[in-house]
This record gives sequence, structure tokens and C-alpha cells, in this order.
Amino acid sequence: MDETEMVQYAKEGDLDAFNRLVLEYQDLAFNVAYRLMGDPAAAEDITQDAFISAYRKINSFKGGSFKAWLMRIVTNAGYDELRKLKRRPTVALEPVTNEDEEIESPVWLTDPGETPEHTIEREELNSAIQNCLNDLDFEFKTIVILVDVQGMNYSEVAQAVSKPLGTVKSRLARARIKMQDCLRGFGELLPSSFRLESEGLNR
Repeated sequence: MDETEMVQYAKEGDLDAFNRLVLEYQDLAFNVAYRLMGDPAAAEDITQDAFISAYRKINSFKGGSFKAWLMRIVTNAGYDELRKLKRRPTVALEPVTNEDEEIESPVWLTDPGETPEHTIEREELNSAIQNCLNDLDFEFKTIVILVDVQGMNYSEVAQAVSKPLGTVKSRLARARIKMQDCLRGFGELLPSSFRLESEGLNR
């Protein structure tokens, strides 16, 4: 069953088909929400709410990129949550325990093949990127995350943020300049092959 068929079956009330769509996009949805919020707990809530909303609104999907349609729901949920908080997201990248103590090396950020030194360097770079993302206005941050972090194409992102293609490209260019300026302050963390202009923010 391809994606178009899964969407159609989901529209007809097939929960199994919708669950297959969830499995296909849950990592992407969480990663976008995580970068928007900088907080894993908030990202989990937003991802869950987004999929519930997508299931309820599935009949409003009129075709095109389901991924872009879903990312619009995720980013809207993130924006609503940030408005509710009435502050910029400044939560530390590292999660905390139930006792409110920071977890220095959470298991889901650890690569079994990494040396401890590489793990520390990667986490520091990850934190630096998140800090710079948090300094962007929401509409710029969203486009950087979707294009440079998640690798979505311009057309998908334009659909996801409901903006013309030219607006997406313009905002991305301005956001990349701001990110580049910010990341210069963390120059010692960046590998020599790291080039924001040509490679985006993927590592």
C-alpha cells in the first residue's frame, strides 16, 4: 500500500492505515517539534496532539504532500504552545529527571559507536545549534528546521507554512545568515567540513 492509498483508507476510517502513516512520520514530527521547542517533553506533547488533530482533520486533506500537510499541523501546534507560554523557548537542550536534575548524557542522544569525546562534541554542537535556532523568530526558525535540518524541499515547506515559494527562499536566506553569524561564536565546535551555506544544518 502506498501513501496515497493509506491516506484514502484513513479517510474511510481505517485506523490501521492511519497508524502506518504515524509510524512513517512520527520521527520527523518529533524532531521538528523538538527543534521548535528545545524541550523533549513539550515535543512529545506536540507530536501526540498533532497526530490526534491530523486524524480528526484527515478528510480536509485534499491531496499534494501529506508530509507537508502534517508538518503544517506540527508547526501550528508548536506556535500555539509558544504563544501559550508567552515567552521564547529557553529550555536547556538536555532533559531532566523527575527530581529536576539535568541528565548529562541521555540514552537517546548517544551513538553506541561514538567515543566519549565525540559524544561530548556532538552534544555541544547540538546545543549550540539549538541555542542559535532559539534566537530566530518563529517563522524563520520553522523554515530553517524544515529545510536545513529535516531536508524537506522548498515546495513541501511552502505548503507546510502556507507561504509562497519566494517567501520561503527569502526567509531561509535571511535565517541562514543569522544562524551563520550566531554559530561563529561556537567556531571551536564546528568541524572543518561544516558549511552552512552549502550543506544547511545537517550534521
